[in-house]
Amino acid sequence: MTVPAFSDDFRKDLERLFTWRRDARHFQRDPLPASVLDDLLHASTLAPSVGLSEPWRFVLVENPERKAAVRKSFETCNREALQGYEGEQAASYATLKLAGLDDAPHHVAVFCETFPDQGHGLGRATMPETTTWSAVMAIHTFWLAATAAGVGLGWVSILEPEHVSDLLDAEPGWNLIAYLCIGYPAAHAKTPELERMGWETRNPDRREWIKR
Repeated sequence: MTVPAFSDDFRKDLERLFTWRRDARHFQRDPLPASVLDDLLHASTLAPSVGLSEPWRFVLVENPERKAAVRKSFETCNREALQGYEGEQAASYATLKLAGLDDAPHHVAVFCETFPDQGHGLGRATMPETTTWSAVMAIHTFWLAATAAGVGLGWVSILEPEHVSDLLDAEPGWNLIAYLCIGYPAAHAKTPELERMGWETRNPDRREWIKR
């Protein structure tokens, strides 16, 4: 087997991919070709997983009633979250668009089977949460592949996990990790929307090693 050599140009393109991988909340309503969705799912399965357990479970949510119920859960949780802020911060929070549930043509729920038989428990005896981390790696791989294909992805976390799991008839032992809005973005940007809206800025200290 010949090991590929990655050129300087490729590494520059990879850094650009990281830079332009943003959380999309504004979408065009045109659906993606089924082949594009399938390709993104395939890319996600190239992610690493503890003990080769592949604990991720990608659920394509197509039923309009289930989508509407998830939207209602978001609205409830978002109202509750707003109550946790006061003054200018509350006013700022109220202006943020925190989900693309209405416009995104595709919804995908990602679950983690926390204790799968696959992998025979390798690597999980002392850190069982590594299955969750593996599922997150699959999501990130999906996200990068989506960005490279010109597809937007938004991660909705303002939800009731157990309620959404019930809505989607999740199998026992599956934990909701992410609810994703997917579609062609209405616009592209290389800076986070929360930064553009003045909610938060990047901390340069996070780019430095913490030495012990």
